[in-house]
Amino acid sequence: MGKKSFRQAINEALRQEMERDSRVVLMGEDVAGGAGAPGEDDAWGGPLGVTKGLMPRFGRERVLDTPITESAFIGAAAGAAATGLRPVADLMFVDFMGVCFDQIFNQAAKFRYMFGGKATTPLVIRTMYGAGFRAASQHSQCLYPIFTHIPGLKVAIPSSPYEAKGLMIQAIRDDDPVIFFEHKVMYDDEEEVPDEPYVIPFGEANFLREGEDVTIVALGRMVKFAVQASDSLAKEGVDCTVLDPRTTSPLDLVSILESVRETGRLVVIDEASPRCNMATDISAQVAEQAFDALKAPIRMVSPPHVPVPFSPSLEDEFLPSPEKIAAAVRSVMRVQARAA
Repeated sequence: MGKKSFRQAINEALRQEMERDSRVVLMGEDVAGGAGAPGEDDAWGGPLGVTKGLMPRFGRERVLDTPITESAFIGAAAGAAATGLRPVADLMFVDFMGVCFDQIFNQAAKFRYMFGGKATTPLVIRTMYGAGFRAASQHSQCLYPIFTHIPGLKVAIPSSPYEAKGLMIQAIRDDDPVIFFEHKVMYDDEEEVPDEPYVIPFGEANFLREGEDVTIVALGRMVKFAVQASDSLAKEGVDCTVLDPRTTSPLDLVSILESVRETGRLVVIDEASPRCNMATDISAQVAEQAFDALKAPIRMVSPPHVPVPFSPSLEDEFLPSPEKIAAAVRSVMRVQARAA
């Protein structure tokens, strides 16, 4: 086992699954490089180099550069999945989902239902999301709540290199369409990742910290911020549980409810826009099913309901941060202190 970056962990997962199963193919814009134009083969490996090295190893029949038309290659990937292949399609930035959304939510998500359970759609759509990259509002959104809303889709949001490899292998082996969200700011994050293949089951939350005062639920990049906040709060005597759901569909609501019943307090961190995001969904379900366990109002930490700013200083202010998370935790602790 050695240290690997988030980028390397995903690349290794793709390589190992392509070696294991000849039905796994990759397709997307610039995933191979040099197709039909002057330039070096494998020059890109996708916009941030995640698939680099796979085309020379597996050839252009399994690593396919596509035209710049998301509606065409996402539709082709859905059809390929329904007819025997296990495609991994690179949507590049999730902000481009509007170009191909019909192929995802009206077609791939519904094949199993449309054909009476006789069709499987083992499709993975890799996509980048998130702010902090100075990429402005058309390339920085967190749109996983939209996909979570659609029945028939599974949604995975890894929070570290270890999580990324295990969840990607699970996604490729899954017989349903999976939208796999990769935070573009995390590609250079490193940690120890096993060399051998392994899977992380969908719908099973990960507990990074266990404490008795407050439950913090966070997604993707926000998990790191939640851990940092919990470390600083521990010095103040506040003991936090930090829970990473890993997938939003399926969602491990059982673990969230069990933790809230133990701590009596909930803070949910979500980088998506605050209206109808995962923080509101999780908060509503906890309020409905565990209201009697709450010692304080639920707090949500999300960006304001505005487009992601391009200005670096405004973008930094826009995002949730460890300091904002710690402040939210202190606020729910103060409510209990006043009540006491």
